[in-house]
Amino acid sequence: MNPAYLSALANHLWQSTVFAGVAGLLTLLLRNNRARVRHGVWLAASWKFLIPFSVLISLGGQIHWWTSPETIQSNWSVVIDGVSQPFTDPAPSPALSSTAQPAAHLSPTVLLSVWACGFIGIASSWWIRLRRIRASVRSASPAQMPIAVPVKRSATLMEPGVYGIIRPVLILPEGIFERLTPAQLDAVIAHELCHVRHRDNLIAAVQMLVESIFWFHPLVWWIGKRMIEERERACDEEVLQLGREPRTYAEGIIAICKLCVESPLVCVSGVGGPNLRKRITAIMNYRAGAKLSFAKKAVLVATGSAVLAGPLAVGIMSAPAIRAQSTPAAAALPVFEVASVKRSQPGGRGTGIGTDPGRLRITNASLKQCIQWAYNVKVYQITGPGWLDSDRFDIVAKAGRLALEDRLRLMLQALLADRFELALHRDKKELPVYALTVSKEGAKIHEVKASGKSRTGGGKGRLIGQKISMPEFADLLTLVGQSELGRPVIDQTGLKGAFDIELNWTPENPRPAGEHDGDVRATSEAPGPDIFRALQQQLGLRLESQKGPVEILVIDHARRLPTEN
Repeated sequence: MNPAYLSALANHLWQSTVFAGVAGLLTLLLRNNRARVRHGVWLAASWKFLIPFSVLISLGGQIHWWTSPETIQSNWSVVIDGVSQPFTDPAPSPALSSTAQPAAHLSPTVLLSVWACGFIGIASSWWIRLRRIRASVRSASPAQMPIAVPVKRSATLMEPGVYGIIRPVLILPEGIFERLTPAQLDAVIAHELCHVRHRDNLIAAVQMLVESIFWFHPLVWWIGKRMIEERERACDEEVLQLGREPRTYAEGIIAICKLCVESPLVCVSGVGGPNLRKRITAIMNYRAGAKLSFAKKAVLVATGSAVLAGPLAVGIMSAPAIRAQSTPAAAALPVFEVASVKRSQPGGRGTGIGTDPGRLRITNASLKQCIQWAYNVKVYQITGPGWLDSDRFDIVAKAGRLALEDRLRLMLQALLADRFELALHRDKKELPVYALTVSKEGAKIHEVKASGKSRTGGGKGRLIGQKISMPEFADLLTLVGQSELGRPVIDQTGLKGAFDIELNWTPENPRPAGEHDGDVRATSEAPGPDIFRALQQQLGLRLESQKGPVEILVIDHARRLPTEN
C-alpha cells in the first residue's frame, strides 16, 4: 500500500470528522424541530464519509474558465494545498537503498491487512443476519390487507418490519392480530408505511456500507445510532400527525416490544427502536415539531452550499491558478512578427523542424512535437490528450529581427499559447530513470578546486565538463546522451565537490529512443564502448535502471483547431 494513499485517507478522515462535528451542532440547533430534519443532517454526515472533498475539488478543476493573470493571487494554489492536505508524506530520498524500501511500506501493509479483516468481519455479520431474515421472509405466508405494500405473516419474525429496498414487503408476526386492538394495529402499520415512503431501508443499507468500510471510526457507529433514533422518532411524529391517538399508539408499541428484544437487522425498518422509555414519553407528550424558521433554513442552506460549492470552488480556482504558471510567462515572451499555422496536407511524410536566424519552419509535426521543441523537453515529459500525437501542422514564422534558436523556442511558446490557446503547468511524476552511481571498483575521477565557473561541452559521442558537480554531470548526460539513454539521469553517487570529466563513447550502436529495458552492455559489433561501458571504464561510474521523479509538462488546455492566421 502506497504511503501516499494513507496520507489521502488521513485527510479524508479528519475532514469527515470535522463535518460530523458541524452536523452535531446543527442537530442541537434543530432540537425543537421535526426529527426528519435532524435525520437528514445525520444522513449527510454519514454519506460524507463516502465522498472525499478531493473528488469535488477534482470535479471543479475540470471546469475551464479564464481570467486575467493580474486577478490571480500567486500564493492561491499554496493556500489550497495547505488546506486540503494537512497530512503530507516527506519525499523519499533517492539515495535510500533498495533494502530500506520494504521497511518503509511495512506499516501501510499491516494497516491494510487489519482493515481488510475488520471489513470482512463486519460485512459477513451483516450478510449472515440478512440471510436469516431472507429465509424467514420466504417462509412467510401472504396476508390480505388494504394497503399498497404486500403483506406477509411470519412465524419466526417477532416484530413488524419492512423488508426489501426495491420491492418492499411488510412482515407481521403471527400473534400480532391477537395481541393488538384494531386501532393499535392501524397505528403500527401507519408507522411501517412511513418507512416505505421515506425509503428508510435504502438509507439504512448505505449506512451499513459506511460502517463496514469505516468500521474503525467510532464516530461512524455513533452517527448510525443517532440516525436510527431520529428515524423512528420521525415516523412516530408522522403517525401522530395523521391523527392516531398517542395513548393507543404507545400501547401498541409496548405490546410489540413484549414480543421481541431488538430489531433483527438495521436495514429492516421496524416499529421498535432504542430508548423505548424516552420514545414512549415523547409520544405521550407529543407536540408538533416547530417549523423551520427563516434563520434556520438559511443556516442549513449555507452549510449545504459550503459543503458542495466550497470544494468545487476550490477546484475551479485552483485550475486557473495552476495554468497561471504559464500564462503570465507567455504574455511576456517575445513573439514572431509574422506566423502562419495550418493543418498539414493528408499523406504528408516526414517531420521537419528547421531554423535560420530569425526564421522557423515546422513541417508535418504534431502539436506534441511542437511543444517538445518549444520547451526543449523529451517526448516522455509531455502528458495530455491523445490527439496531440495524431493531428499534424505546418508552421512558418519570421521574427522581427535576427533571433537564435533559444529565442525562437520562446517565440514558439508564445505562438502556441496564442493560436492553440495552449495552457500547461509543470509537475513531477514517477518515471523510468537511470540512477548514476559509483561502480564496485570505485570512482576514477578526482575532486578539483571549484574556483571559477564550471564549463561543459560535448557532441556526438563526447562529453566534457570542467569543475562540474555530479548533479550537473547527470543533467549533461541526460542532454548529450539522450539518443542512447532515452530517459533522464539522476545523481545518486553521493560524491560532493567539483570534478573535471571527459567521457568518450561510440554512438554508432545506440539503443532505440524510449526503450527502457534490455541489456545495456556493448555488443561485439560496436567499434568502441557504448555510453554505459564507457562510463564504467573511464570514470568508474555506472547507470542503474529504476524509477524516480521526473519533471513533466501537463497540458491543461489546448485547441484542436488553431485560430485563424
